[in-house]
Amino acid sequence: MKVLVTGGAGFIGANFVHQTIADYPQAQVTVLDKLTYAGNLSSLDGLGERVKLVVGDIADRDTVDPLVADVDLVVHFAAESHNDNSLRDPSPFIQTNLVGTFQLLEAVRRHNVRYHHISTDEVYGDLELDDPAKFTPATPYNPSSPYSASKAGSDLLVRAWVRSFGVEATISNCSNNYGPYQHIEKFIPRQITNLIDGVRPKLYGAGLNVRDWIHVRDHNTAVWAIIEKGRIGETYLIGADGELDNKSVVELILELMGHDPSDYDHVNDRPGHDLRYAIDATKLRETTGWEPRFKDFRSGLADTIAWYRDNEHWWRAQKAEVEAKYAAQGQ
Repeated sequence: MKVLVTGGAGFIGANFVHQTIADYPQAQVTVLDKLTYAGNLSSLDGLGERVKLVVGDIADRDTVDPLVADVDLVVHFAAESHNDNSLRDPSPFIQTNLVGTFQLLEAVRRHNVRYHHISTDEVYGDLELDDPAKFTPATPYNPSSPYSASKAGSDLLVRAWVRSFGVEATISNCSNNYGPYQHIEKFIPRQITNLIDGVRPKLYGAGLNVRDWIHVRDHNTAVWAIIEKGRIGETYLIGADGELDNKSVVELILELMGHDPSDYDHVNDRPGHDLRYAIDATKLRETTGWEPRFKDFRSGLADTIAWYRDNEHWWRAQKAEVEAKYAAQGQ
């Protein structure tokens, strides 16, 4: 089995490559990654000759086409994905998330290659804090940022290529991932690495915004379950019943790292900050039999804290630049 993983040097993609090499002994993996700031070559260390890296842009047909022609499966993780960055400059999000997806879809159509599209629950907008509802595959799209709008558009391209051209594709929309190899600009690793450095964590606004957390390893086992057992043309939502508000997440990080749970600072909330995400993964579980390994957020978070403590060499070089950027924004 030959697999092309776009964005395979990024957070979720790199974890997917590690899991694929470990769980599928016959797999050969080609990683296509532009190596923007979110890509990290060291995330692929130690994987051996079964992994080949191609540095290139998914929006470039001449790069994409020969790679797709040589594989059995494309798993498309590559994306511009930071909401704050999309508010400052939406253009890279349109180029990568829309044009890049278009180029991949055209390539898999030409070469009749199976395709799986990784997306986000943010395409559905947000839910009220007191609303018992959760997102399902039937929830209407209602994106609220340039990032989520570009991902919603890419999902719709996939659906159109399935219906119009018979492309063999599936889509997954996942809740918020956390775990090893996540860039330290993101919420959870930023707080963990701040505490390692003796810096108080920072919380947007009152911290009442709710996210549905899933460990990256559980996300990726769900992706493989969809590839192997999902129905072509269908959308599956991936979640592990991990709803928790940001305030509780920060307090749990502090507790697990031996600090007073109230030892954090509030900073200005970000514009258009979605209130709540929540995933109903019933379709995924009933169709594929998938279940998460980390049954509770606490155990997954403890595993993540241990990884960042043990792998300072992976994130240390990025830390000063990330914090300088946030300081300039008053965050």
